[in-house]
Amino acid sequence: MLKNLHPHGYYPTISTMKITVNGHNKTLTGSANLKTAIGNIVKDPSKVIAELNGKIIKKELWTSTSIKEGDKLELVAFVGGG
Repeated sequence: MLKNLHPHGYYPTISTMKITVNGHNKTLTGSANLKTAIGNIVKDPSKVIAELNGKIIKKELWTSTSIKEGDKLELVAFVGGG
């Protein structure tokens, strides 16, 4: 937890959690759902498939899927070409 000095004299805390994204450690700030986390990691989430702890999560479930300390997230993006 990070502590910030507040102008009114108390010290609110900001929760952080560590997860693994595509094999790399990442720290998220605050409570996050899958949609928020992905939006902070990639430019265009519409072209991404998400696997959380070994399970593919459908896009319509991203908002209701919580991210927890120690989770493993794999993101695969579609790339067009021709």
